Amino acid sequence: MNPKRLPVRPGDVPAQRTLLDSRAVVKDAYTVIPRGSMTDIVNSRLPFWDDTRLWILASPIAGFCATFSHYLVEIETGGGSGTPETEDGVQSTLFVTAGSLTLTVNGEKNVLECGSYVYLPPGADWTLFNTGPDQATFHWFRKPYQYVKGLDEPDVIVVQESDIEAYVMPGSNNGWSTKRFVDKTDLRHDMHITIVSFEPGCVIPFLETHVMEHGLYVLEGKGIYNLNQDWVEVEAGDYMWLRAYCPQACYAGGDGTFRYLLYKDVNRHMTFPSRF
Repeated sequence: MNPKRLPVRPGDVPAQRTLLDSRAVVKDAYTVIPRGSMTDIVNSRLPFWDDTRLWILASPIAGFCATFSHYLVEIETGGGSGTPETEDGVQSTLFVTAGSLTLTVNGEKNVLECGSYVYLPPGADWTLFNTGPDQATFHWFRKPYQYVKGLDEPDVIVVQESDIEAYVMPGSNNGWSTKRFVDKTDLRHDMHITIVSFEPGCVIPFLETHVMEHGLYVLEGKGIYNLNQDWVEVEAGDYMWLRAYCPQACYAGGDGTFRYLLYKDVNRHMTFPSRF
């Protein structure tokens, strides 16, 4: 793997002669956004961000995700923001896939490279700029923090993926593993971002069906996902959203590692929108 860039970025607009076919799927239980849908004409910009564009992969709108948003962000050299978050009470997780960024959080400066993971609690004071020679790319997960009386906000986390030991799933012959950036027993956290990896031929050997909502961005390789009884083939650069309780399992395909960035909501009571 190139240490400066993971292998995928959004693409150009297809040629006029291109056939109008796509692997895109939007259903009640899940959505698949293939890499070819992330063209230059569907990116967006944000207030107070210079020389920056992004693709909004997940958004809490009717019929889509309920708990989070997920952006794929590109920053040109010299770009970035001194006011990255404009909404109170929102926590962020960043995962860098290309280039170099300078993060200043609560007065402390950090240099982020490909594979850097950052957790920023809602009370953090932070800025982010591309001070390197090349374009930088990162994933940005945002979620309103669910405060609990008696629990403090989580601490800032800045780590490198390569320094995190993978947890190998039992019975997988070392072929199915997860890198967890947050201690799963730390109940201050109400979301987890992990990296899940499968070696060729390895599987999730049962249909997971659970309350956690998922966002999955394929970082590397290809696989076949069973989503609510539908078999869907995905590759690096594709995105999947899975609603709560969507049955799910997968096989790794191809001749290399199948690897994805995974969001899930955790560690909180179920809220009641009304009292009946």
